[in-house]
Amino acid sequence: MKKSMYFLIAVIGIMVASSCGSSSKQNGSLTGVPNRPQWKVTNPYGMVYIPSGQVHIGQSDQDIFSTYLEKPKSISIQGFFMDDTEITNNEYRQFVDWVRDSIAHVVMGDFYQDDLGNDLIDWELELDYSDPTLDELFYQGDMAINGSREFNTTKLKYKYKDFNWLKAAHDKTGNRKDLINSYEVAIYPDTLCWIRDFSYSYNEPYTRNYFSHPAFDDYPVVGVNWAQASAFCKWRTALYNAYKSEEEIQTEEFRLPSEAEWEYAARGGRDLAPYPWGGYYARNAKGCLLANFKPGRGNYPEDGGLYTVKADEYFPNDYGLYCMSGNVAEWTSSAYAENAYNSEHDLNPEYKYNATATDPEILKRKVIRGGSWKDISYFLQTGTRHWEYQDTSKSYIGFRCAITFLGRSINDF
Repeated sequence: MKKSMYFLIAVIGIMVASSCGSSSKQNGSLTGVPNRPQWKVTNPYGMVYIPSGQVHIGQSDQDIFSTYLEKPKSISIQGFFMDDTEITNNEYRQFVDWVRDSIAHVVMGDFYQDDLGNDLIDWELELDYSDPTLDELFYQGDMAINGSREFNTTKLKYKYKDFNWLKAAHDKTGNRKDLINSYEVAIYPDTLCWIRDFSYSYNEPYTRNYFSHPAFDDYPVVGVNWAQASAFCKWRTALYNAYKSEEEIQTEEFRLPSEAEWEYAARGGRDLAPYPWGGYYARNAKGCLLANFKPGRGNYPEDGGLYTVKADEYFPNDYGLYCMSGNVAEWTSSAYAENAYNSEHDLNPEYKYNATATDPEILKRKVIRGGSWKDISYFLQTGTRHWEYQDTSKSYIGFRCAITFLGRSINDF
């Protein structure tokens, strides 16, 4: 009996010792889990760091229309990175070309299997768009013009999934699959907006050339609705993470900035300033206009741009952000409601609702900010709120991306 007892104690001792694993190397001290992934702050290409801080949002001058849509409010914002310019035609074209090539690879059957048995596109294989196998991707017969081989842009659709964190937080009994949303978005810009936006106005050259011609590569992309801008952010996240090494952890997602983040960034650290440059006027002391907008009736080119201008024209604000006022208005992630400021929290405020196609039109409104090349200076003010329907594309609305900074301050790293 004693021998069997000693044997049992010895076995238990071995089990306890082996269960300690790496903890045995820590001398019994509480030191945390070792060999955690290394984390270093990387400033994404083309972005600037916006530090955490406090700001007064709302109208910076008299509410002359007495609308109370921009009720002054003190808020705090977590630090984030933001594109220093609006997304340009050439940057968005990278997205379009990626979707086009992925579709072509699927048609050609260019796949390989990873270690888990997943079929992945083999991007190392070159594509020959003159291959007859890809004819289905081009306009054919009566759809072709003068026999030209023109890609059918309606086939350019991007599929992605995301997780409904808000629903998950409030529905603890929900099934995980019910919290995953799937999307399929036609991503080619609506180039016809240049004609549709302006009656009795000759803008066909911009319809034909603005997105495709290299003359406009560095100009902000337009004709992109809210869903397309959101899809671009998802693709950009996937692109960014795909080129990380196995030792690196995945980054936080690129996304559209919230309305509060946009205003905080636009002010450039100048609290209560009506414009990103800090002044009360749209001209400097020499009388030069400081943004691309409509300074007078029928006088669009006075500021240096008849339509849009390059995305980095004019001087940046103190955060290094270009054209936060004028050039093109910008989509935010926020849903629009007249009284949103009354219900939003004062910590990272966000009024969000992802409307479906069957929702009433009033629920499809999304906040746009900054004013554009065709707007008067009132819409350029940092506190002015405006909106557009999320499924609508315009020749004066673009966007830029943001990504949350993980930490208190970049100076901590």
